[in-house]
Amino acid sequence: MNVEELRRTLALGCRIVAAAGLTTPLLGHISLRVGPDRVLIRCRGPRERGLLFTTVSDIRLVALDDEGDVGDGYRLPNEYPIHAEILRARPDIASVLHAHPRSALLGGLAEVPIRPVFGAYDIPAFRLADGGVPVYPHAGLVRTAAAGEELARTLGGSPAVLLRGHGVATAGQDVPQVLSRLLALDELLRVSVELARLGAAPSVVTEQDREHLPDLGAAFNEQALWRHHLGLLELRGLADVG
Repeated sequence: MNVEELRRTLALGCRIVAAAGLTTPLLGHISLRVGPDRVLIRCRGPRERGLLFTTVSDIRLVALDDEGDVGDGYRLPNEYPIHAEILRARPDIASVLHAHPRSALLGGLAEVPIRPVFGAYDIPAFRLADGGVPVYPHAGLVRTAAAGEELARTLGGSPAVLLRGHGVATAGQDVPQVLSRLLALDELLRVSVELARLGAAPSVVTEQDREHLPDLGAAFNEQALWRHHLGLLELRGLADVG
């Protein structure tokens, strides 16, 4: 894809996050590395209306070391260090998503255990639980390089991290992948919170059953899921990002 196509993909990704109810109205952002030190990211414009109304114009090409104003009345998000420092620490990934799903807020504050207790219901979510979801213990904005570096260390080589009292960040190769990981993490947290509310503590998936939980691949887990959510945007008349 060329840069303009990538900007459109990021804008659509932001709208999908909002349409799925996975963040608060005005907060959250997605980034994508497009060069050694260049990043596309959702910025705040002079007529900000929130993620659900993201347009291509809101996606700006910036440098890893940029701060504040990026031209045309746009500013980097306060928490740009989430993206800059994770991308700096993880040359194996190209995209970072930060959002505020309610499931993460409740699960993190209640310190609900995240365990691999279900399988074929949602295999990507099972894999997240099985690998362990690290927890960043600070509830404040990640707006300095030092805080971003600490978050990146907490994430380590994992695909996702829970920010207690705040939200989540997911990391991956492209926008469909970080979105799929957000969706899987949200479902995992929703189920975990509901089990805790019910007072249930099911056993983890057995080794025998794990043999029947294959990775179904990116074409299904990510690309088909991306097309599904694009279809939902189209049904709601929200797929025109300018």
